[in-house]
Amino acid sequence: MLILGIETSCDETGVALYDGERGLLGHTLYSQVAMHAEYGGVVPELASRDHVQKLLPLISEVLAQAGVTRAEIDGVAYTAGPGLIGALLVGASVGRSLAWAWGVPAIGVHHMEGHLLAPMLEENPPVFPFVALLVSGGHTMLVKVEGVGRYEILGESLDDAAGEAFDKTAKMLGLGYPGGPVLARLAESGDPEAYRFPRPMTDRPGLDFSFSGLKTFTLTTWQQSTQTEQDKANVARAFQDAVVDTLAIKCKRALEKTGLKRLVIAGGVSANKGLRERLSKMGGELGAEVYYPRPEFCTDNGAMIAYAGHLRLQAGQHEELAFTATPRWPLETLPAI
Repeated sequence: MLILGIETSCDETGVALYDGERGLLGHTLYSQVAMHAEYGGVVPELASRDHVQKLLPLISEVLAQAGVTRAEIDGVAYTAGPGLIGALLVGASVGRSLAWAWGVPAIGVHHMEGHLLAPMLEENPPVFPFVALLVSGGHTMLVKVEGVGRYEILGESLDDAAGEAFDKTAKMLGLGYPGGPVLARLAESGDPEAYRFPRPMTDRPGLDFSFSGLKTFTLTTWQQSTQTEQDKANVARAFQDAVVDTLAIKCKRALEKTGLKRLVIAGGVSANKGLRERLSKMGGELGAEVYYPRPEFCTDNGAMIAYAGHLRLQAGQHEELAFTATPRWPLETLPAI
């Protein structure tokens, strides 16, 4: 079953082709980062308009890349939520319209389910059940995964997502947008002994997260420093260490609570080198296996949508002719396969 996947939930236009027997045949991604950097963050209206301009050319590019014709496509998957409503509507309307024109079924995919299943595209995929840490600019949550659509939320952020906290902290330090990756690179030259930041909500039971107080602590520390370049690197290192330690502590608790020995890390922040090292070490200490998607599939991409859509279309699920986009969509409400 050959599936065209479309991702337009925020500021990246992703398209991919996934075949159930041959695997991933092609994928491409266009990022709007340069456009939004001028404004210091994503401008929803500009994001939607850019998706309109880029989506059809990218679909043609992927078909040519894979040597596939439209007649060979068996289904279309598109991100239906959560995300920016205007951006979602672009992908949903194009995806559902193409499926209707081609006479094939369509399926709206949950963005976070796509991230959660992204490691399945690797050569050594995890098997169910496992604990998943979904950590991105919009979401931070721990999920017990029994199978596709069989999700139990163990904990989630009560305010900012980890990726959002990275970007906002980078902005405090004058690192531009998107600042998360820049902050992570800067942290590599920071002195780990210069500052010790709190690990929020780790001094109490539970698996929820909160990073708003850590942002305030970081800002205060930066304002009270001499604000040299080394100070900036030291603050970046202390902030990153605090986030990484917090995520690792909560992942350890989740594995111990569930008794599971497999941990999946997905979402944009899963590409963070410090986080990968810390969680790999933690996994080794617990005798647990840790899985990640390749770096190019950590951020938003069409491949994860094509794969998740393939699973659901193969199980007989599909959308009616009318399409919807859902900016807020609880993961645990998805039907099981």
